[in-house]
Amino acid sequence: MLVRYKKSCEKIAMGLLSFMPKERELKKLKETMNIYQTNPNWHLFLWKEGEAFVGLVGIEVDETHFTLHHISVNPSFHGEGIGHAMVEKIQQLMPDREMRGTDFTEAFLKKCSEAKLALI
Repeated sequence: MLVRYKKSCEKIAMGLLSFMPKERELKKLKETMNIYQTNPNWHLFLWKEGEAFVGLVGIEVDETHFTLHHISVNPSFHGEGIGHAMVEKIQQLMPDREMRGTDFTEAFLKKCSEAKLALI
């Protein structure tokens, strides 16, 4: 289940972000969290399985599109489709906007699109 980030989950979010290669240093993690907490166009969501938060997705939204900046899943849950599910839920939340990726997230988004086409 996708839930909007709350300040009370900051340590959990930072832990999930730290699985991303460019977010491992504490200084960088704090800078990233500050963007999500202060910029109204940046939105962070957590993925909950049972009682545990196991994934995270972060987007930047503007008038016509949204950019997927961060996506992370606890390594213990890799291969379970959580990343794909998060992308699908975000797309459902932003139906009138085109989704874009960054240099880091574009390959994963392409993989999601290919998996979706394979199901058709």
